[in-house]
Amino acid sequence: MTTEVRTHTDDHAGVPAHTEVEFPESLSHTRKGFFTDTSICIGCKACEVACKEWNRNPQDGTYELLGSSYDNTGGLGANTWRHVAFIEQDEEAIDRARESGRKLVSLGMPTVGPPAGRSAVGQPGGAGNGAVSLPDGGGVTADLLGGLLDGEGASAGSVDLSGVDTTPPDTDDFRWLMSSDVCKHCTNAGCLDVCPTGALFRTEFGTVVVQNDVCNGCGTCVAGCPFGVIERRDDGTINTPTDREDRGATDMDVPNRGTANKCTLCYDRLVDGQQPACAQTCPTTSIRFGDRDDMVERAQDRVRTLHAQGLTEARLYGANPNDGVGGTGSVFLLLDEPEVYGLPPDPRVATKDLPGMWATAGVAAVGLLGAAALSFLGGGRR
Repeated sequence: MTTEVRTHTDDHAGVPAHTEVEFPESLSHTRKGFFTDTSICIGCKACEVACKEWNRNPQDGTYELLGSSYDNTGGLGANTWRHVAFIEQDEEAIDRARESGRKLVSLGMPTVGPPAGRSAVGQPGGAGNGAVSLPDGGGVTADLLGGLLDGEGASAGSVDLSGVDTTPPDTDDFRWLMSSDVCKHCTNAGCLDVCPTGALFRTEFGTVVVQNDVCNGCGTCVAGCPFGVIERRDDGTINTPTDREDRGATDMDVPNRGTANKCTLCYDRLVDGQQPACAQTCPTTSIRFGDRDDMVERAQDRVRTLHAQGLTEARLYGANPNDGVGGTGSVFLLLDEPEVYGLPPDPRVATKDLPGMWATAGVAAVGLLGAAALSFLGGGRR
């Protein structure tokens, strides 16, 4: 099945391009995925709780805060398949994020003043048939600019912004960046490529799932994941217990001990026509679930809206099919560089260079054989 994915030539760009992505012929459903909009995440951790409850995952140590953040889980792991990060930013960090966003994308904003050869109402000779009246008060609303960027209504050239303040809205001197991270369900999944037992498989929904009854706990997949998502499960007490006896790690029944574990995108729910537990629980719709193509399109629309509001730091992560993993099933809208969220800026599957490596090794082997043959033949003539 060939799926046309509308995505950015650059993950951080704001203008979509058409690219075709080849996906396995065996898929009997359209590829599913997440769109996580970090701009509306409130850090409630409802997704974490819902994920643990539905999948019966053990707790990660105690419930104490880490000390480095208002967080108690720290990151994704064998027992935590959804993790909400809390990242503090002051005014200087916000300015850096916004400036880096400006360097990554051309917003395509309307020019200030009428284009050359046109009057203020946007028509040659001053005809007013195509004019768009600005809202009272002289401001340009996000809805208006969003419509212009989406190609709805009048064209950008029909708006006279010469008397309008187009300065982005003021930014607070402090903010939280909250982001619910999850397994990326990569197009080219490193964990799937390197698994020696076939414990990992691609489902009919395009997701990657571990079969714990087949996994032998070798850990090869752990090294093969460029995002550090998959881990082997221990006894459930990963974090060091605190000194408070009333909050010590409790005895737990830890299933699938010693095997690799990660998000399954609630495969058992998908086969019953339900959405994943985290997406159903999210109170702000920060986590959305659906066809992967639709999620990418929705993410692009959201980026345009934020750019129209002056939030130039908004960018997509995982939507680019030309990255080192072929794009991910979990697409994120970020408000700063990926590294700020603990994500690799250029993820690359460990097996991506294997064909070239084998080709190079083959050429070297042929060269050695040729040299040996020449040496043998030359010695024989003497």
